[in-house]
Amino acid sequence: MPQIQLLDGKKISFAKSINGLELVKKISKSLEKAALIMEVDGELKDLSFEIKNNSKVRIITNKDKEGLEVIRHDAAHIMAMAVQELYPGTQVTIGPVIQDGFYYDFARREPFTDEDLKKIETKMSEIIDRDVKTRREVWERDKAINHFKKIGEKYKAEIIDAIPKSEVLSVYHHGDTWHDLCRGPHLSSSGKIGKAFKLTKVSGAYWRGDSNNEMLQRIYGTCWSSKKDLDDYLNRLEEAEKRDHRKLGKEMDLFHFREESPGSVFWHEKGWTLFQRLVEFMRAKQRLAGYKEINTPELLDKTLWEKSGHWEKFGEHMYTSETPDEKVFAIKPMNCPGCVQVFNQGLKSYRDLPLKLSEFGKVHRYEPSGALHGLLRVRAFTQDDAHIFCTEDQITQESLAVTNLILEIYKALGFENVILKYSDRPEKRVGDDSVWDKSEAALLSAIKKSNLEYTINKGEGAFYGPKIEFVLRDAIGRDWQCGTLQVDLNLPNRLGASFVDKDGTKKVPVMLHRALFGSLERFIGILIENYAGKLPFWLSPAQVVICTIAEENKEYVKKLFEELFKEGIKCDVDLRNEKINYKIREHSLAKTPIIVVCGKKEVSDNTVSIRRLGSEKQETIKREQLIKNMLKANKLPLN
Repeated sequence: MPQIQLLDGKKISFAKSINGLELVKKISKSLEKAALIMEVDGELKDLSFEIKNNSKVRIITNKDKEGLEVIRHDAAHIMAMAVQELYPGTQVTIGPVIQDGFYYDFARREPFTDEDLKKIETKMSEIIDRDVKTRREVWERDKAINHFKKIGEKYKAEIIDAIPKSEVLSVYHHGDTWHDLCRGPHLSSSGKIGKAFKLTKVSGAYWRGDSNNEMLQRIYGTCWSSKKDLDDYLNRLEEAEKRDHRKLGKEMDLFHFREESPGSVFWHEKGWTLFQRLVEFMRAKQRLAGYKEINTPELLDKTLWEKSGHWEKFGEHMYTSETPDEKVFAIKPMNCPGCVQVFNQGLKSYRDLPLKLSEFGKVHRYEPSGALHGLLRVRAFTQDDAHIFCTEDQITQESLAVTNLILEIYKALGFENVILKYSDRPEKRVGDDSVWDKSEAALLSAIKKSNLEYTINKGEGAFYGPKIEFVLRDAIGRDWQCGTLQVDLNLPNRLGASFVDKDGTKKVPVMLHRALFGSLERFIGILIENYAGKLPFWLSPAQVVICTIAEENKEYVKKLFEELFKEGIKCDVDLRNEKINYKIREHSLAKTPIIVVCGKKEVSDNTVSIRRLGSEKQETIKREQLIKNMLKANKLPLN
């Protein structure tokens, strides 16, 4: 006789076991219609699941995050079903839910086309209209492997072979004939998916992400709870395409990539100017906050990485080299061990703490070729790193100071909507649990004192300590994980860091790992997309271009250029014999904030005509006023 406790605390007793479909009928008609799956004692289950014991049950609808995910999961299955109905002989591999949608990888000789995607969408709609029922079965391992091999699904058989023997193998049937290996849960029928879906693109994907394996075809799709949500998302996609930093980077002449050095940025003059201006701003903010800037070698002996624990935990992502004397060196994938070596030089006292050491350190990490994506995912990047050495009593105070600094910098750059994610100890970690207890308590205390919204990611901390991730939301509603703060009571001990405490004894300092942006390259990509290339004046790599209307205006333009240049304004001149409208269009495309036009009238009146990016209006002001305005706009936003 199970007693079921609902989310509102209400308890209902039943004379015998009951499944989710029967339960929602008992609760209300509206819930019966809206219910998608359920959570039973913390585990997600199909509505067909039989509840036999006293349980806490939460009914999940499309208003819940888990509800939207299961809709997308079912959409992925129905897409695979539609593909195999339309193109017999196609093999299915994996089809997970991802952010904003889903994908499925297929093995098929002929490439899928845009026309095929339309046909698949139509077939999916037909299957949804048929409202085919879903049924779950548990199979024996040998039966499952033999079955999928027999029907020509070799990839499924390989997947089963890799699943731990202790794990239950479940197969989901959608209708009478189509089925797939899946953990679930799933909707009770295809009709519950709805019609707010769209297939978005096809790309290549290696089987199991390994370039040595076969190339498969990946079809991406998106699915939402309502047509309005779908339309909003597609509008965001369209806007994101316009803002793509790779496209804008080319238009603005900022950077490019080459096959000779995949995942490494070739910065052009304007791009490098932007990079250096961002560093200048951060350097000033850090100096005001009491940081001391250092620089450490990019190449370090393998033995240091072994001592730090990185060789064991991170070795496969490191670039290494062996010298003629048989020593192995690694290009640093992170700055922490080198920074500890700086701390270790000379005797440190408790009076020296907290000691804040910052570094703009170039690091290299191997990423699979398929994962590389412009500035957002690279192999060589610059970390805006800092390591704060402090006592255990200073952890909360310093964590709050870091949080405030990060939020100030984000606000100055136009990001005010920031969410914190707190991650505690992972399964694979270094250090004693007592050390982790102290670290987690101190960091969580700092988060709570910040009064900011936060979520908890269980088990997602770094291998050496818990962490906070700073997630910012951009102009079109996308979330980006950027800054991090990590408490580390392990690495300083492993690398022999110590300080002399008040009582004269040596103690190991706490080390706070802190990055404001994480990667300058990635953050520049985010900035470009957030502003759609129209960067704030103080940050823009090409702030002003002065254009002549006629040949006789050249001397006036050159003099103005010299005045602006001496004041530190990034200025160009355009003396070409082209029509002024042509020049304005070209410089607007390059996202130059201010276009200054000088003609006969401006020369005689000692004025300039200016056109601001994004505005059709033209204003005329005195030359002295232009310089004064630009000097004010070019100040670093340090307050």
